[in-house]
Amino acid sequence: MASLKDLKNRIKSVKSTQKITKAMKMVAAAKLRRAQERAEAARPYSDRMAQVLASLASGYNANGANLLSGTGQDKNYLLIVATSNRGLAGAFNSSISRAANIRVNKLLAEGKNVKILCIGKKGYDALKRNHKQRIINTVELAAKNTIEFSEVEAIAAQVIELFHKGEFDVASIFYNKFQSAISQIVTEKQIIPLSLPVNENNADATPSEFEPGEEEILETLLPRNLAVQIFSGLLENLASEHGARMTAMDNATRNAGDMIQKLTLVYNRTRQA
Repeated sequence: MASLKDLKNRIKSVKSTQKITKAMKMVAAAKLRRAQERAEAARPYSDRMAQVLASLASGYNANGANLLSGTGQDKNYLLIVATSNRGLAGAFNSSISRAANIRVNKLLAEGKNVKILCIGKKGYDALKRNHKQRIINTVELAAKNTIEFSEVEAIAAQVIELFHKGEFDVASIFYNKFQSAISQIVTEKQIIPLSLPVNENNADATPSEFEPGEEEILETLLPRNLAVQIFSGLLENLASEHGARMTAMDNATRNAGDMIQKLTLVYNRTRQA
């Protein structure tokens, strides 16, 4: 049986840990509010851009490989796996990595070639165990509370360069879509070729006329849309990360409180004996 001194030291240690987890919960809650506002604000912009592209694409005949129609093949895949650089966020990182790993194994079983681009250190750490040779690059965004669009533009430019070099036919991004502090949905979103929404309400409407022509607009809009889709996914991911961390630290704080009660009970019984 542990001595009174050992029990006292352990109670003191757990109390110190509880203070840390409580502080981390409060910090995550403060960051969550701002991240949630940015993620929700980006959704209408991303959806509206997809609708504009759908309207443009309806009257555009693609010639050759481009971001809208792809290469017409599905032999080579690029999977963009977005996670965080830090842990202590419950199952946030592991759920994304697990979904990506399942997808990679499924594609390999079908005879496809797979390349992986990791955004965030934790995704790389998880996937390198089984697929290190397929990871072509790892991008670690700056350790700050917000994600800048300029950072995402650099990632999008790298993806576009790989596409034009013929490195892949289909590209998808994995991230957690934010619903609430306790609910995040692992999402796989295809970004090349572009998956466009079908607007059934305007199916019989008069086609819009664009100036300049569709080809000129798409040449400028498609690369920007790719960056917007990745940016939107990363904003959702950031809000999900803070929500998951807040929930994880809240649970840790509660568990520490329960442990302190049990240790205190044992301490008092031992002292009385």
